[in-house]
Amino acid sequence: MKASDVMVTNVITVRPDTTVQEIANILVTNRISAVPVVDANGALVGIVSEGDLMHRVETGTERRYSWWLKMIGDRSAFARDFLKSHGIRAAEVMTRHVVTAAPDTPLGELASLLEKHRIKRVPIVDRGRLVGIVSRANLVQALAALRHAAAAPARMDDAATRERIIAEISDKLLAGVSQINVIVHDGVVELWGEAETAEEKDAIRLAAEITPGVRRVEDHIAVNQHLSRA
Repeated sequence: MKASDVMVTNVITVRPDTTVQEIANILVTNRISAVPVVDANGALVGIVSEGDLMHRVETGTERRYSWWLKMIGDRSAFARDFLKSHGIRAAEVMTRHVVTAAPDTPLGELASLLEKHRIKRVPIVDRGRLVGIVSRANLVQALAALRHAAAAPARMDDAATRERIIAEISDKLLAGVSQINVIVHDGVVELWGEAETAEEKDAIRLAAEITPGVRRVEDHIAVNQHLSRA
């Protein structure tokens, strides 16, 4: 299996001029820990994670340095810390050197990237444009899906089946689609993520079940109880 088989394609993104307050709201509202930053052409230019927003002047958590450290320390590092703590736009607080991978990257290489760089997710880039993202959770989901076909030959149309399911969910069930991941192996569909209501969960499962090429659907989608009670 490769990145394109497990990546989440409905990626929530922001622009370089998105404000820090807007980014914080996006992270909290969508229950995600980072958001890619893309330009007007969809090219990845950075990423803003919870770590980039940890030391902020608004919350009194900015880094403070003694006078003597300021005298001998790295002035570039002080400048970067100031931008992180006082910046008001994504371009000012984002991590610019992002570890990325191509859609055909094997899962083993993705796992190595996550471990080597101690990161939680890898944006998937094709010809400079962001096309998806693979997180540690997505790799675990892929491992769980493989238990059904450890000795079975791969079906040639699994990738196409996955694309049809994702398209159906995107076209017909827009709400919460960014929280859903689809993995297909040997015609068996595994649905992962979080739905806002039980009805949405059932609708997503049905969309997968009626897709040509699907032999069975295993629904691991959780319902966000907080939102369903709201």
